[in-house]
Amino acid sequence: MSDSLYVLLLDLTCGAFLLAGVLVLWRRDLAAIVGLFTLQGIALAALVVVLGVHQREAELVVVGLAVGALRAGLLPYLMRRALVAGGEVRETRPLVNVSASLLVTALMAMLAYAVSQPLIRLSPTPATQAVPIALTVLLVGFFVLISRRRALSQVVGFLLMDNAITATAFLTTSGVPLVVELGVSLDVLLAVLVLQVLTMRMRAAFGGTDLDELRELHD
Repeated sequence: MSDSLYVLLLDLTCGAFLLAGVLVLWRRDLAAIVGLFTLQGIALAALVVVLGVHQREAELVVVGLAVGALRAGLLPYLMRRALVAGGEVRETRPLVNVSASLLVTALMAMLAYAVSQPLIRLSPTPATQAVPIALTVLLVGFFVLISRRRALSQVVGFLLMDNAITATAFLTTSGVPLVVELGVSLDVLLAVLVLQVLTMRMRAAFGGTDLDELRELHD
C-alpha cells in the first residue's frame, strides 16, 4: 500500500469513526443510535485493517476483522434485542439539548487536540496525528453517558468510550496483542450482556428505563 493511499484511507476511516460518534448526540431515536454505533464499529474495524495492511502484519488484520465482528455485529445485535424487549424507541429527556450538545462537542474536540499535541510531537506519524479524533470520541462517549437518561443510551456511551480507547491503542502503539484485545472484548461483551439483562428486568418491573423516573420511584 502506497503512503498516499494509506493516509487517504486512514483519514476516511477516522473521519467516519468521529462522525458516527458525534451523530449519536444529534439523534434521539434509539434504533438510529444503535445503527450509528454499528457504523462506528465498521469504521474502527476498517481502521485496524488499514493499519495492518500498511504494516504488513497479518495478525493485525485478523484482529481488525475480529473487532468488526464483535463491535459491528454481535454487540449491536444484543442491543437491538434489548431495544425490542424494552419497547422504547426514543431518548425523551436528555439533560442537554442537541444544539448545546454539539457546542460541547466542538469544545471537547479542541480540548482533545490540545491534550494530544505532546504525544504527536514525540512521533509525528499519520497514525498519531489521528489521536485527537479518538480522544474526541472518548469525551463524546463520556458526555453521552452522563447526559442521556435511557439505559440503552448510556450503554452506547460506555461502548463509544471503549471504541475510542481501542482506537487510541492501535493508533499509538501500532496495535495490541491479540490475546489482550480478545480479553478486553470479552469483558465488554460480558458487560453488555449484564446491562441487557438489567434493562429487560427494569422494563418488566417498572415499565421503563428512564433513570429520572426510577429515581422518583425511589424517593
